[in-house]
Amino acid sequence: MDRSPKSAMSGKDKGVLEHRSFARIGFLGNPSDVYFGRTISFTIGNFWASAKLEPSDHLLIKPHPFHDLVQFDSLDNLVYRLENDGYYGGVRLLMAICKEFRKYCKDNAIQLHDKNFTLSYDTNIPRQTGLSGSSAIVSAALSCLLDFYNVRQLIKIEVRPNLILNAEKELGIVAGLQDRVAQVYGGGLVHMDFSKEHMDKVGYGIYTIMDINLLPPLHLIYAENPSDSGKVHSTVRRRWLDGDEFIISSMAEIAKLAEEGRTALLKKDYSKLMELMNRNFDLRRSMFGDECLGAMNIEMVEVARKIGAAAKFTGSGGAVVVFCPDGPSQVKLLEEECRKSGFILEPVQLVPTRLNDSDLKTLSKS
Repeated sequence: MDRSPKSAMSGKDKGVLEHRSFARIGFLGNPSDVYFGRTISFTIGNFWASAKLEPSDHLLIKPHPFHDLVQFDSLDNLVYRLENDGYYGGVRLLMAICKEFRKYCKDNAIQLHDKNFTLSYDTNIPRQTGLSGSSAIVSAALSCLLDFYNVRQLIKIEVRPNLILNAEKELGIVAGLQDRVAQVYGGGLVHMDFSKEHMDKVGYGIYTIMDINLLPPLHLIYAENPSDSGKVHSTVRRRWLDGDEFIISSMAEIAKLAEEGRTALLKKDYSKLMELMNRNFDLRRSMFGDECLGAMNIEMVEVARKIGAAAKFTGSGGAVVVFCPDGPSQVKLLEEECRKSGFILEPVQLVPTRLNDSDLKTLSKS
């Protein structure tokens, strides 16, 4: 898949729609989004998923030639693929968002035409890196459905992340709204407030777009064979529901980091930003424990801290976002440390918000 970050949407052939949704970095406050907290997140141009919709006589969900492989060289090859990539590709994600989209439209009396389509996808987001690869596929597919049925103006931006999350929940994927909000907003920096009162009232958070240029230069560290980010939330969630005071207070402190981070970004106080990034990881580590986070994930953070950089998970593990306050000379040191440890390092490519006029018209008036 081409790694150049082209337009998020294209449709050169008549009736053919194609949308991209980018990988996400949870910058501050994660994982408090599933605990009525606050976060700051943004999408990056380094990786993305795309969905393509073409009018057709029958409705067809097209398997990916690699990610939905059903033909193998041998029995051993089949076992190797399953052990490394699991049983699931992206077809189930496309089916789930089609179902959730139809249900939402029916429940809200949104009329849809009866034409059919063929829906396919592609992705270059590394698996299990905590960069929101699954939700990117679903987000891109939803954008195609909105345009195919010409209902973009009828479904509010704030509601769309819920459709994506509901589709993933149908498949047993454990997650919160943060990733889907960042991807629906299509770039830019987004501050999210998931306060319980507002969530209970309207079902979604308060989302504020910030200037992406407030961010300092950042880097991404990830591993070729990362851990499974889907298992990280389990015990903490149960303890939070059971009223564990340590978990509740720690999660509240993590949420506060997003508020402090917003102030630091607006002032371009990058020393404070470093402190907040490191604190975010330290709090996560104290709650989840080293065994749950995984040795490789912790090593990625420690590699960055070893040379004086700030570092934290982009999501639940598998990749780390790094800030080198001393600039290029410090980045060189980081490159060497990553090389020795076998990690991949690359600069974060920022992308501006890609919301169009139809999207902006659906935004709630604050």
